Amino acid sequence: MSEAVKIVTEITPEEEARVLEWTKSKEYLEKNLAREATVINPAHGCQPVGAQLAAHGFEGSLPFVHGSQGCASYYRSTLNRHFREPAPAVSDAMTEDGAVFGGQNNLFEGLENAYQLYHPKIMPIFTSCMPEIIGDDLTAFIKNARLKGHIPEDFPLPYANTPSFNGTHIHGYDAMLKAILEDLTAGKRVEGACTGKLNLIAGFDACTGNYREYKRLLDAMEVPHTILADISETFDSPLDGEYKYYPGGTPLADAAESINGKATISLQKYATANTMKFIQQEYGGKHEVLPMPIGVQATDAFLLKVSKLFGKPVPESIKAERGRVVDAMTDAHQYLHNKKFALFGDPDQLLALAGFLLEMGAKPYHVLCSRASKKFDKEMKALLESSPYGKDCKVWVNKDLWHLRSILLDDPVDMMLGDTHGKFAARETGTPLIRIGFPIIDRVNVHRYPIIGYQGALNLLTWIANKFLDIKDDTCGDQWFEMMR
Repeated sequence: MSEAVKIVTEITPEEEARVLEWTKSKEYLEKNLAREATVINPAHGCQPVGAQLAAHGFEGSLPFVHGSQGCASYYRSTLNRHFREPAPAVSDAMTEDGAVFGGQNNLFEGLENAYQLYHPKIMPIFTSCMPEIIGDDLTAFIKNARLKGHIPEDFPLPYANTPSFNGTHIHGYDAMLKAILEDLTAGKRVEGACTGKLNLIAGFDACTGNYREYKRLLDAMEVPHTILADISETFDSPLDGEYKYYPGGTPLADAAESINGKATISLQKYATANTMKFIQQEYGGKHEVLPMPIGVQATDAFLLKVSKLFGKPVPESIKAERGRVVDAMTDAHQYLHNKKFALFGDPDQLLALAGFLLEMGAKPYHVLCSRASKKFDKEMKALLESSPYGKDCKVWVNKDLWHLRSILLDDPVDMMLGDTHGKFAARETGTPLIRIGFPIIDRVNVHRYPIIGYQGALNLLTWIANKFLDIKDDTCGDQWFEMMR
């Protein structure tokens, strides 16, 4: 017989309740905000997740993880749970011996097997923690793989170093996208040549509806375009009874000739910083970095910039969309006016959402970014100070969602905007949560609805206003309340 486990320290339910109540106090808030060494429930993912999303955005692409199989499973499952679609990727399955002797042999075998079994057109390679810590030299490894015949000499193998312990998913996205474009456009620049196209970079955007909305708007303006790292079909392809390894993605030929484009626009400054540096140095045409077009003002700026670059007027159909959303904003502003919001997520998305709320006369009262620079902090504060509704709002940089819990208990808001990971703070503080961003794994089909453009502004407005109305109906003490609110 086994001996019973002896409890060294017995914690009574009363003690648990006491400590829980203490974590809601002002004293605990101060201790929590002083915390530096530990991160609890951060509002970001790791670099390889972003790298894999970028890799999936190209035709025939098989993302290749140089690292352990467990890490690769995490990246795949995170994307799979958000999109509820397959996220096919391979790993060279480094284990303890790889940690000691390096992962070159794993890479050789992995590349050869993946190429022979799955017939991809490109295999973007990115790293997990283990090879980064031991210092694997991917440049030498890939060169040796070609010399030894494990992979054809001309097969594209762009690679990026994406250590999980540094940066976030937006930095991994940036590194991988830059590597892919460098590889595909090498030697393709032709002086004086121009494709006449717009190259559009959405940035780390896990909303397939946004990509479709960009295409719809550009088609309506009759602007020829290439969406770089296009995941609209990759993670939202039809269910027709036939499984396809590589649905959609930016055609490799289009990506290669993008270097001769007429103009390149990035719509996420912080998620494409290094990519845009490369493009500004190597690409022809104009180069622009604009805010994510969420809300009327930012959408106006995007469409007017495209119109100016290509000499195309904004069509009446889009002007009518603008008029309808302005009308909808007028109808619904009373439900958002002066309401306080807590926002958390990626820098570019936070700036765009804050701008939209200020348009509606709402307050982005707490804005939290768990990995942010001083530049973002300064830019967000300047945006808030530009509106009377942002005067008393606060920016929390390099804080996590456990910090946000304490903040909301001390200084509550009317609603939260952010991804699924905010649901714990939302539940404990009794704050409604509108799910926006990445990942959204506890609701379905949210990623199919655009939040950019005039249609996206209408979607956001409808979700937020109707949530407030739902709460009013659910909590109203008078069963004979008015039908019209």
